[in-house]
Amino acid sequence: MPKVIKIKKGLDIPLSGAASGEIKTATAQGLFGIVPDDFPGLKWKTAVKSGDEVHAGDPLLYAKDDESIKLVSPADGTVEEVRRGERRKIEFVSVKGTAGTKNVKVSSASRDEILSALKSTGLFAMLRQRPFDMVPFMPGFPRDIFVTAMDTAPLAPSMLDAISPEDLENGLAVLAKLTDGKVYLSVAAGSGVNSKVAEVYEFQGPHPAGNVGVQISHIKPINKGEVVWTLDAETAARIGRLFAKGVLDFSTVVAVTGPEVKDPCLVKTVVGSTIASLIKDELKDNDVHKRIISGNVLTGVKVDADGFLRYPYRQITVIDEGDNADEFMGWASLSPRKFSVSRTYPSFLSRHFNFDARIRGGHRAMIMNNEYERVFPFDIYPEYLIKAIEAKDIDKMEKLGIYEVAPEDFALPEFVDTSKIELQKLVREGLDYLREETI
Repeated sequence: MPKVIKIKKGLDIPLSGAASGEIKTATAQGLFGIVPDDFPGLKWKTAVKSGDEVHAGDPLLYAKDDESIKLVSPADGTVEEVRRGERRKIEFVSVKGTAGTKNVKVSSASRDEILSALKSTGLFAMLRQRPFDMVPFMPGFPRDIFVTAMDTAPLAPSMLDAISPEDLENGLAVLAKLTDGKVYLSVAAGSGVNSKVAEVYEFQGPHPAGNVGVQISHIKPINKGEVVWTLDAETAARIGRLFAKGVLDFSTVVAVTGPEVKDPCLVKTVVGSTIASLIKDELKDNDVHKRIISGNVLTGVKVDADGFLRYPYRQITVIDEGDNADEFMGWASLSPRKFSVSRTYPSFLSRHFNFDARIRGGHRAMIMNNEYERVFPFDIYPEYLIKAIEAKDIDKMEKLGIYEVAPEDFALPEFVDTSKIELQKLVREGLDYLREETI
């Protein structure tokens, strides 16, 4: 029987616009893009140029420090553009064509063969390493591997409904060969998932119960000098399909959600699809300035309609930009349409809210009032950790638990923070600084 862990600290944001109904199928042709920034920790170089013909699974980019690590094309077609920004930084590589799969001969007889296959097919870049929350880069193999099959972010779709249990189990079996420790699978309470390979834990409670960092801290925390790998169940299922069936497939099911979507729905598509192909005819026809987010409202990335579905997100959220709001009495109004974590307004009786993108506050010094702890289910002091990061005090950062966290773990504290500090950005900078100074 799976072990059950209850998370008490956290917050479920009551955003309206959850997806439901049958899964639609998006257009399987057009533009597809890969964004190197979605795969942190490595510097990327192009393996193609504009006009080159590519097939699904062909390399588009490779890591400068380890050329065996590739980012591959999700489609058959022609390289449309290699977009560069300041200082020649690669912003994205786009392919114009038709989504496809690739038949690959792989072997799982040894760790080296598994690792080589994952790196060449682009699946290795979909893994993350703790500490530092980056594509695995430290030599050797991880202490343990953590797979999460749940997502508790606002309006997030069910992960298990979009994958094959057989592929997931096969993927867990492959991952078990990459560690001398255990493979842990985290699922939502009551999901009824079992595994012969992984140790299954059920989590219940508010967001961020679905964050892999929270799951690690409650199952087997990381100590200094230890390394674990993390991934979601969808990536594990892709690995299982690759090694059991010899098929490399980047298809995914995306939820188109948010208060500015006419009929929130689930769409079958491919990683890297254009946002336009996913939201076509789905947005409300009104005068509201809309913000399109690849991902959820807490950790997602703001994109334009001609942008791409960013990895690892399986969700598009569309909300009001809020730049033309005109409210009587502003924050002093007791409107039932206002949401308050502290129940300052009578709105806590409501179930759903049409949030917009306004910050609703001004930047100021950090207020030490235990705001973060109420929604932060780690056994560390988040406010003191943030101060240590700002001071670049490595010794204090280590003692206060920076090896256990990732930027996404501070998304809720950032949401409830009255000081409106960009906590996720600070944590990312702190992790990067720590890596530069200690590795």
